[in-house]
Amino acid sequence: MEPKWLDWSKQLQSIAQAGLTYSKDVYDLERFELIRKISIEILAHHTNIEMPVIKDLFANETGYATPKVDIRAVVFKDGKILMVQEKSDGKWALPGGWADIGLTPSEVAVKEVKEESGFDVKALKLLAVTDHKCHPHPPSPYHIYKLFIHCEIVGGAPAQGIETSGVQFFEENKMPPLSTARNTKSQIEMAFKYLKNPQENVYFD
Repeated sequence: MEPKWLDWSKQLQSIAQAGLTYSKDVYDLERFELIRKISIEILAHHTNIEMPVIKDLFANETGYATPKVDIRAVVFKDGKILMVQEKSDGKWALPGGWADIGLTPSEVAVKEVKEESGFDVKALKLLAVTDHKCHPHPPSPYHIYKLFIHCEIVGGAPAQGIETSGVQFFEENKMPPLSTARNTKSQIEMAFKYLKNPQENVYFD
């Protein structure tokens, strides 16, 4: 579970964002700006990241606050799972990224696999919807839902992308160092569970 200070800062940010969106009273708007400032200060205190940076990344959205959506493609070949090496940290992850406006979840999965690995795939089935805070990911200022979508290779060939420096298939018991901000060991194990038993129910939370 994520630390309480992170949960509190995200809740304060959510309250402030909604208040700034819907409130019309000038005094209420000042109070909501103060709440937003407090949420930024909490994050800055615990992360040593400068407040202007946090404000740009964390507190610049408008409208009602909702979770961000991260989509991960689960692709198997000969009993091995497709992973890409992230340039940002040198570690490995299922192909994927933030959901794009205007694209369905399956379209995002297909696009991300092509861009990050070179393979053409078709989306087959939703395997899981997980909440970032319920899994051993590093702390994040965002509330994130992760969608894991089973995809099948229909063409293409291994190719590095703009954000990736490696493309490889791995056996379940021979996993490389994982980019845990993107996927965890237990989530990879969950993917192999579906490979062994395709009738498994969709996992959530």
